[in-house]
Order: sequence, then C-alpha cells, then structure tokens
Amino acid sequence: MKGNTFFSKIKNFFSKKYEIRIQDIDEIENLLLSSDIGTKTTIEIINSLEEKIKKNQGNSKNLYEFLKDEIQNVFSNIHNECLSISIKKNKKPFVILIVGVNGVGKTTTVGKLAFFFKKKGFSSIIGASDTFREAAIEQLEIWANRANVPIVKQQLRSDPASVAYDTVQSAISKNIDVAIIDTAGRLHNRVSLMNELSKIRRVIKKILGYHPNETILILDGTIGQNALEQVRKFLDFVKISSIILTKMEGTAKGGIIISISNSYKLPIRYMGLGEKIEDLKIFDQEKFINSLFKKL
Repeated sequence: MKGNTFFSKIKNFFSKKYEIRIQDIDEIENLLLSSDIGTKTTIEIINSLEEKIKKNQGNSKNLYEFLKDEIQNVFSNIHNECLSISIKKNKKPFVILIVGVNGVGKTTTVGKLAFFFKKKGFSSIIGASDTFREAAIEQLEIWANRANVPIVKQQLRSDPASVAYDTVQSAISKNIDVAIIDTAGRLHNRVSLMNELSKIRRVIKKILGYHPNETILILDGTIGQNALEQVRKFLDFVKISSIILTKMEGTAKGGIIISISNSYKLPIRYMGLGEKIEDLKIFDQEKFINSLFKKL
C-alpha cells in the first residue's frame, strides 16, 4: 500500500535500533496515535508490548515481532468469508444493502461492486433507492451503464422501499444472482433514515422471506477517526454486516483498517483503490499484515 506513513516510520525506527529500552515504547505509541489507529487500540497494543518486554529481554528484532503479533491479533477473531462464496451458498437473489453518508463514494462503489461480481460470473441488478438526491440516481445510472448491468429506478422523491421492492422482484423474474440496493445517506436526519432502512428491510423480507444478506457500510478511508464515529452512528439503528473502505489509493495510512477491525470486529470486504470501475479489490487480512511487516 502506497504512502503507508505509520509502517514506513516503524521500519525506520527499528532499522536504527538493536537494543530496546522500555522508554522506546513511547515513540511507538506516538506513531500509533498519529496514524489513524486510535486511542483505544493504541492503548491495548502498547500495554501488551510493555508486558512482553518485561517478560522477555527485548531487542529490535523480537519487539518488531511482538508488534506484528499484536496487529495480527486484531484480525484473529473476525470471520471474513469471501462474498462470492456466500452468494453461491445462498438462495437467489443475494441482496446487498449499501449504506453510508453522502460523499464517501457510495454510488461509485455500487457500480464497482456490480462490475466486480459480473467479472466473477454473477449476474447483478442495481436498485436506486437513494431517491432524495437527483444526482445520486443519475450517477448510479452512469455506473450501471459502465458495468453493463440493469438498474431499477423511479422518479425523484419516490418511496425508497418501492424501488427496493421493484429491484428484488426484477431480480426474481430475471433469475439474477445479486441485487445491490443503494440507499440515502442523510445521517443528519437519522430518524427518517432509520425509518427508510427499516421499511426497505421489511419489504425485502416480505418478498423473499429473509432480510438483506449483507448490509455494507461504505467509509471514506482518508477521514481517520471520523470513520469510526460513522460506524458507531450507523450501528445505532441498522445491523452492519461488513465494510468497504474507499479512497484508499496512495494517501491511506492503513491504520484506520486496524482501528475499525479492533473496535467493531466487522469484516472489511473490499477497498476502493481508484476511480476506474475495476478499482475495487478484495481486502485480504493476511496479505495486508504481510505487506506491512516485510522484512527490514
């Protein structure tokens, strides 16, 4: 991952040291705090590192390994099954509800996700249930055309649940594998948004007998600890099953991934790495850790 500020600094830190003193932990703590990892996660990591140093005479090599172990532990209890596997295991249509505030790249991600599934051999349909922003419907139609998948839409300010209903019914009639439903992002009006999402979920369950298979929260990976606050607010009124991080190209520190995973134990499914339709990549926890801790 390009521009990974924290881990480039950490490698520089360890490359200069042979013997580690307990006070050197302060420098690691400052690096963690300045790298989107957050206070809660930083404290947990630092406390564990201090205990390991007390029990083991530390040098730069084993402290480096201790730190790697702590980051790995963050992901150890998070089940992150590939969505392609989930789609194959479940009935058609596999319904994905997309939530997130305006401006995080939600509409773009819906198009990328439809294209991604198409490349994996699944048929998709998009539902434009963000009916309160004219630009959202227009932009989603552009992305649907780019992905070459059908889109269900209605007039501006139509009932979002009605669009979701039509989307799922169309998916059933056309035997489509995946229905991806975009939703409004008016978090400042949480009661209205909660009511909308609840109604959409009820409508889908009435048709299919089950709620959406996935409710994915889209987060801007560049906004640091504000992303954590968005997770908290959405969890107050909707059951989030996973996360997609956007805008992770070049500028991302990577620390926010660790912070979100540690704080909420939610799997990160994909990362948006650019503006092109193919710029959506599966988040692989093992590869992520290995990329961060390449040998010095």
